Amino acid sequence: MSTAEPAATPTIGPYSLYGVLGSGATGEVRRAIDSRTGQPVAVKLMHAAADADAERFVIEAAAARRLEHPNIVRVLDAGVENGRAWLAMELLAGCDLQRYTRAARLLPEPVVLRIGERVADALACAHRQGIVHRDVKPSNVVVDWTTDRLTLTDFGIAHLADGARTATGVVLGTPAYMAPEQLAGASASAAGDLYALGVLLFELLTGRRPHDAPTLGEMLQRAALESAPDLAALRPDLPPAVPRLVAALLARQPAERPPDADVAARQLATLRATMTGASRGPSSHP
Repeated sequence: MSTAEPAATPTIGPYSLYGVLGSGATGEVRRAIDSRTGQPVAVKLMHAAADADAERFVIEAAAARRLEHPNIVRVLDAGVENGRAWLAMELLAGCDLQRYTRAARLLPEPVVLRIGERVADALACAHRQGIVHRDVKPSNVVVDWTTDRLTLTDFGIAHLADGARTATGVVLGTPAYMAPEQLAGASASAAGDLYALGVLLFELLTGRRPHDAPTLGEMLQRAALESAPDLAALRPDLPPAVPRLVAALLARQPAERPPDADVAARQLATLRATMTGASRGPSSHP
């Protein structure tokens, strides 16, 4: 009785691909092994893209490889194979922040401010090198409480994601975190990253996004035309300076937001330092 040959392990570049770690509008992330070193890595496989987009992706990935910051994921390699772009990154331990965006699992306020401070510091590093993230959101922030590490991921793919469009012309990405000017068609910018940081902080503090709505169309309309709800009304227990800073990050006009991510990081650090009753658990210093 003959037995079927085992299926060959799929590969891309020098990497053998295994289980899916996550997926989204632009592609999926697979656990992989580097055949040259035997080390585990994470490989992001992009959905099929036009040649011009794939070429731009490789250029942007090369720029992302030059980013060195303790809160930015290390990009190891990138390429295009059979019309599909791929990106190899360090394999991160821990979980993303999506689980802490539900009302029943909100983190202590000083922890949220510390998260914001570290994300802002990572963005400042990227912005100084002319790199805009374009997709700051909870699922792109990974925290490992056991090693006190927080990592902003998905640098190097944002430009490809921005350039990829569906047949209806809708930009692939995460509209709920996009600044009003981007929804209106303006180019992504450092100020847009700060707006997305504001959405992230609002969500971590309330368990909802500023412009949640029953349908995507209604959400886009609210985000494009309405100011964010008053965080102080939703969280009257917060020190007034916290809602003021989140409101500044969520300002409809880019010029009304903090001037840069360095300033935002310092403001968040100052707020955290002035708050009392910080959590003593393993999540007190993400």
